[in-house]
Amino acid sequence: MTDALPTLRITQPDDLPPGGATLQADVVVVGSGASGAVMAYELARSGARVVVLEAGPYVPSTEFKEHTRTAMELLYADAGNQTNVTGDLSVLQGNCVGGSTVVNAAVCFRPPNQVLEHWQREHGLENLTAETLDPYFDRVERNLWIHENEPHEVNYNGRLLLEGAAKVGIPASPTSRNIKNCALSGHCISGCKTDRKQSMLVTYLPWASEHGARILSSTRAERFDVAGKRVRAVEAVATDSNGVEKPVRVEAGLVVVAAGPIQTPLLFQRNQLANSSGQVGLNFACHPSLAMLGEHDSDVYAWVGASISAHAGNTDDPLGTGYLLEAGMVGPLVNSTWVDGGVGADYVEFVQSSKRFQAAVALIHDHNVGRVYMDGARKRIEYDVDDRDFERMREALRGMAQIYFAAGAKRVFLPTTRRTTIDRKADIDSVINALENGKNKYRLTSYHPQGTMRMGADPTKSVVSPGGLCHDLDNVYVPDASIFPSSIMVNPQVTVYGMASYIADGIKARA
Repeated sequence: MTDALPTLRITQPDDLPPGGATLQADVVVVGSGASGAVMAYELARSGARVVVLEAGPYVPSTEFKEHTRTAMELLYADAGNQTNVTGDLSVLQGNCVGGSTVVNAAVCFRPPNQVLEHWQREHGLENLTAETLDPYFDRVERNLWIHENEPHEVNYNGRLLLEGAAKVGIPASPTSRNIKNCALSGHCISGCKTDRKQSMLVTYLPWASEHGARILSSTRAERFDVAGKRVRAVEAVATDSNGVEKPVRVEAGLVVVAAGPIQTPLLFQRNQLANSSGQVGLNFACHPSLAMLGEHDSDVYAWVGASISAHAGNTDDPLGTGYLLEAGMVGPLVNSTWVDGGVGADYVEFVQSSKRFQAAVALIHDHNVGRVYMDGARKRIEYDVDDRDFERMREALRGMAQIYFAAGAKRVFLPTTRRTTIDRKADIDSVINALENGKNKYRLTSYHPQGTMRMGADPTKSVVSPGGLCHDLDNVYVPDASIFPSSIMVNPQVTVYGMASYIADGIKARA
């Protein structure tokens, strides 16, 4: 890719005539996030006429406010309030042109080989070897400037994690990110105002647009026009700035549904389509994350600099004892959503102490125990932490506490709903061992929904074939993280980019 900035052309609902529009295309892509943007670009540059339907609004980076609450209301699904049925797990997703890539922390990992081998062995995905996928990861890493953080990009919070991990013998290193000349503003999850984060908003979508792809914002796909085993058209509703709904019909020979692991299965469920296996919406996983704070005597200012600057843990053994700790913090007020900051004078003291907090979040490989479905008109995410996964979470918290005290922390705050602290290194095991799994006991957040449209070779146990084509349909592909047969423990965006590139090449080869 050249350094010249391509033009991103967006058709907004206000641009459509009052009666809506019927469009003709070779390919219609539902969703403009990590998978939809890559598919749109790869197919458009091969000469296909591509139309992209994005349910979220178009918000150019010039309108980003670098304020977390404002960004959530504007750029996130359900204004940042998307939760599980229990209500103790926030499931954060982008809802805008560019999807979650606009609001993620830019963290980039390839999928662990152990995960790919599990997919091959347990789900018949013998095509998804590291040797097959590595060229696609190479491609997206070049395109998106993915590189390991350089020394100046590792803030004090990250250095504390690296130093503490080295002392207790836990592997650690600077984190790789899709950033070009990072401004180190720390506002990744509010959208990158300077366009340094190489999200789909500034890369694959403009590139697709330059190749003729037409991108519609605030246009939600609702219905499939089906004939036999083919979808002839996607029918959507575009909502303009006055709240007026306009019908949009896109007739296309090929349909790509890339709306993410929550909206993709809901779209298929509403249309009662592609579910002969009964697996649509099942097998939901999400890397439930817990944050921990370590209080130091000196100032840390963990929210200054790269949002995620370093990581620790064993990423080579996600199915065994592995866990991932990522050094990052959003800001002082968010701390009190991660742990119990208290009330009144206690809360004031807690916030004032935030500048001295070391911070990180823990990720694990969780089992696919959840499901996504519609309860009447209500979206439901049914997911509670499995006892097997809680054991892994407990070990991740133990490792994090050990690192914090080794780095010089004098007290550690645990991510419980009622304040729990570890005040001495000698108390780590007794406090961690006393933690029990249960609803509404922990402050859980998920950034990485996965599963719900499982890929596999056996059509009786999966929804999508090894090549990305729905088992039950002849012209509908799904390339997003919903096709992951299991969770992958690490941040999924690189896996999604690579898988979408692989599936797009398969489509082009067959075409």
